[in-house]
Amino acid sequence: MLTLDQAKQLQYGQIIYRKLYTNADGTPQRWRVNGRVKVWKQSPNRVQVPLKRGLYEYDYLTEFNLEQFSLEVES
Repeated sequence: MLTLDQAKQLQYGQIIYRKLYTNADGTPQRWRVNGRVKVWKQSPNRVQVPLKRGLYEYDYLTEFNLEQFSLEVES
């Protein structure tokens, strides 16, 4: 599971894994950080990280879906 502090430390181009959805071979999906991590001074519990998978699939990592992602592949 990804923590809020780990999400704030993500860098452009870093790979994270989404455990909830898998590829056809059963491995977790790989998502790449596609931009700058957005944090708020007034709300330190908020984070928004743009993600990209493949050619056309985009999403955001937020404080609400942190439990779906991890930094390493879990077997």
